[in-house]
Amino acid sequence: EQQRVAVARALLLRPRLFLADEPSGNLDSRTGRTLHELLVSLNEDLGLTMVIVTHNQELASMMHRVLRLKDGTLKDERS
Repeated sequence: EQQRVAVARALLLRPRLFLADEPSGNLDSRTGRTLHELLVSLNEDLGLTMVIVTHNQELASMMHRVLRLKDGTLKDERS
C-alpha cells in the first residue's frame, strides 16, 4: 500500500516527469507486478514521462526504452 500511496501522492499535482528509484524494491512479487502494471498504464494513459531506476528485469522489460549504466557509460539496450 505504501508504494501505491507514494505514487498517488507524486501524481497529485500532475507532473510532466515521474522519477522513481526502485519503486518495487521492497514488495512481494505479486504486489510488485501490480505496481509495474500501474506504472505502465500511467505512462500510456496519461502520456506521463517516467525515469525509473531499477534492478528488476521484469519491470525493465515492460518499459519502452531501457538504458543500462555500465562502467560509467549509459548504453541503449534497444538500439
